[in-house]
Amino acid sequence: MLRLSTDNSSTNSNKLAPRPISIEDTGIKEFFLLELMLKHLSRGGVLTKFQLVNKMGVTGGIIQELFDKAKGLALVENRQSTENEQMRYSLSEAGERYAKQATIKSGYLGLVPVPLAQYSTICRMQSSRKNPVTLNMLQDSLKALILPDDLLHKIGPALNSNRPVLIYGPSGTGKSYLCRNLNAILGDSVLIPYSIAIGTEVIQVYDPKLHHAVGNNIESNQLDLVQGHDPRWIECKRPLRITGGELTAEMLEVQFDSHSRTYMAPIQLKANNGILLLDDLGRQRISVKQLFNRWIIPMEERRDFLSMQSGEHFELPFELILLFSTNLNPNELVDDAFLRRLGYKIRFDALDEALYRKIWFQVCEEQRLSCSEEMFKHLINDYHHLLDKPLIPCYPRDLLRIMADQISFMELKPLVTKTLIAEAWSIYFV
Repeated sequence: MLRLSTDNSSTNSNKLAPRPISIEDTGIKEFFLLELMLKHLSRGGVLTKFQLVNKMGVTGGIIQELFDKAKGLALVENRQSTENEQMRYSLSEAGERYAKQATIKSGYLGLVPVPLAQYSTICRMQSSRKNPVTLNMLQDSLKALILPDDLLHKIGPALNSNRPVLIYGPSGTGKSYLCRNLNAILGDSVLIPYSIAIGTEVIQVYDPKLHHAVGNNIESNQLDLVQGHDPRWIECKRPLRITGGELTAEMLEVQFDSHSRTYMAPIQLKANNGILLLDDLGRQRISVKQLFNRWIIPMEERRDFLSMQSGEHFELPFELILLFSTNLNPNELVDDAFLRRLGYKIRFDALDEALYRKIWFQVCEEQRLSCSEEMFKHLINDYHHLLDKPLIPCYPRDLLRIMADQISFMELKPLVTKTLIAEAWSIYFV
């Protein structure tokens, strides 16, 4: 079960999403809240007000309003109090019928959703572009990575732009590796809604595999707590969603599970206020042309259009840093018209010898291997130069790991030798 946060340290979160203290404040209709409470009672059997506060993410005062309404309709019954004198509640026979009918309409069972209008406002206010990336921020956040200076001067402005970014170049040049570390640059946290209400339907957005909560996530000990931000929003690190060859057209739309009768958010909605990386562009189960056609408006206008199974259409922000990464020729993937829509095209290539050397000896240290300058020069001159192999950033890691495996197997000294280089090279390269 998701625990409610009692961490009041985030003043900005409190201002963005103040805790609702009345049904009207939630932005959700009373009948919907009543149905959701009855579904929780149907699932839980007998629950206290305290338990419902945590299951629904609203104050005890709001729960009491709903109880009063339910009692007036003879849908809820009082049960024996707990040892600490908390009143317990369960459904009446009429309440069970009501809950079953509500479940047939929608299988959603979670925190009270936030209204679409509130989500759209807060999502735009949390844009990463409101705090521009600087060169110092980039260098500090990526100091563990060895990158050419010219790349940093291209990547930084690209992250501050409103345009999608295409990163391309040969395999192994660090495109995906860099993209997976870009989230560290943003550094701050954002509010992610557990779910969003679209009319009377609910789309679950929060995904614990993607959204990593920050702060203290423990149960509240005050039923009528009004401090802190709205618990329907979970404070998380900015999301980084990565998808590759598994991407399908269906993953870009709201998905409906007919068995559970619930809606799940598309990948771009889950990645809002963060980074969405489409890795290995050109190898997805959706064509590049189809993908770009789907996202022409979102990429240019930063707003997306989705629809529910009922046919209801709605608009929401497309507020994310969109990255494409490929080792294919961009000119063979899409035509010039599409390429122009990609504001930044950044090429990753082989390194110069100085940077390659830095990576080589960095990996040697990680693998606890000793390598002399003579052995490194032997690798460069007698293998890379002689065999015309470019200095690709992934080679040191891959070659030295093979050597470490050989050393472990043969019980050798942790020392890079000509024999080990020859063996690793013959295994690694076809």
